[in-house]
Amino acid sequence: MNQILAGDVRIGEGGRLICEAPDGTRIFMTGQTPEGDWAVGMARATGGTPALTVGDESGVAGQMIRMWNRAEGNESDVIVMDDGFADQFLGRPSMPIPMQSTAGQETSNTALTTAWTGATRLMNAVLYASFETYTPAGVTATVQFEDNDGVIESWTANTSNGWTAHEITKPVRGKFFDHRNYRLKHNVKTGSGAIRTNCLGVYTRNTFSASEAPQ
Repeated sequence: MNQILAGDVRIGEGGRLICEAPDGTRIFMTGQTPEGDWAVGMARATGGTPALTVGDESGVAGQMIRMWNRAEGNESDVIVMDDGFADQFLGRPSMPIPMQSTAGQETSNTALTTAWTGATRLMNAVLYASFETYTPAGVTATVQFEDNDGVIESWTANTSNGWTAHEITKPVRGKFFDHRNYRLKHNVKTGSGAIRTNCLGVYTRNTFSASEAPQ
């Protein structure tokens, strides 16, 4: 037989359907993998590297959809996927959050002053942000990063006549595709002089572990 004209073909109890190119390169598979997961996979006939897979991952809750680049098929070669630990979120690609400086980026004000603003629709589950604040000798500054729900994280910058760097990695606050506003605020806490905060980058990314998933 080389045709199926009516009815179903069923493969169960751990079986697999495998299609191969003439040289034996596997280009399609569906069924149970040797690791015990149930998966669908399509590969390229040239080299057999993965192209699109459903399931067949390891170490996550299950059944991720992943699109692969043309490299060797390592985890780092996935270019589009959902999130293995945060079901409702996109995993890759990471999404940049554009931040705009304000006139308050450099200030001597003792009241909290907005230095940077930005906005996005949430696509990934984890927020990453990086800032650096200059404080002259004898000056201590308070810096805080906020979203719609208030302060995400606050810290003190007090490097004498130098820069204090600070990184934030936290689960996002909100659901997939929610609109979020972000603000970086700072002020002179003690001493007298002008402070300045630079935004080095803000983006969202996939979770690396279950503990990073938004609750």
